[in-house]
Amino acid sequence: MKIDLWQGDCLELMKNIPDGSVDLVVTSPPYDNLRTYNGTLNWNFKIFSNIAKELTRVLKKGGVIVWVVGDATIKGSETGSSFRQALYFKDQCGLNLHDTMIYKKRNVVPLSHKRYEQGFEYMFVLCKGKINTFNGIKDKPNKYHGSKVHGTQYALDETKRVTNHNKAIISEYGLRHNIFEYANQGDKRIKHPAKFPYDLAADHIKSWSNEGDTVLDPFLGSGTTGVACKNLNRNFIGIELDEKYYQIAKERIENEN
Repeated sequence: MKIDLWQGDCLELMKNIPDGSVDLVVTSPPYDNLRTYNGTLNWNFKIFSNIAKELTRVLKKGGVIVWVVGDATIKGSETGSSFRQALYFKDQCGLNLHDTMIYKKRNVVPLSHKRYEQGFEYMFVLCKGKINTFNGIKDKPNKYHGSKVHGTQYALDETKRVTNHNKAIISEYGLRHNIFEYANQGDKRIKHPAKFPYDLAADHIKSWSNEGDTVLDPFLGSGTTGVACKNLNRNFIGIELDEKYYQIAKERIENEN
């Protein structure tokens, strides 16, 4: 397992990554201009588009980008930046929009009047051609587990059709839906304004990569993706612009046992 941590501009540093060498990208970019990140944030659609092209370049054929993003609300209207970004990956970079997943927040704080509490963010799963790896997480309880499936139909957790001549037993757990729910408060000891839920990173790493694969996070933040990669035996490349957060992430990943 190899872990490379780089401090600096991801757009420049990604030039050091060879074409088609990354199996999976799991990251959460800046959400419009909701946070300043110690004054280091320089973010607009042009910068995003250049980063999107670099991510597409370094991604292997069949590799996946998990792009976790939300929108700011300005003058009473959501910006829609998340959709613009997903469609840019699809229309301008040639990636497939494999799935539009939802990160459902378990802890929601009301932020404004005259609208419902914002309880989710998008997790766009983008793929370069036909997807290489899918290790589906099966933790959704099956109501009829233990029963035999009769007739021509699909078992609740099976991909093949079942006939009278090929009966199947429904297992206890089936494939989870594409809405993943996590507590979003994070570890208060980690001094970062937008901490990634550990299980969110780990679940996507398990789903779209195998042990020994290379995972990239160009917006390293507090280092959660790197910690998950270390625990799950993936090679990891993490890039963070802000020197303070880079040091937090570096120490956190190095100390992870």
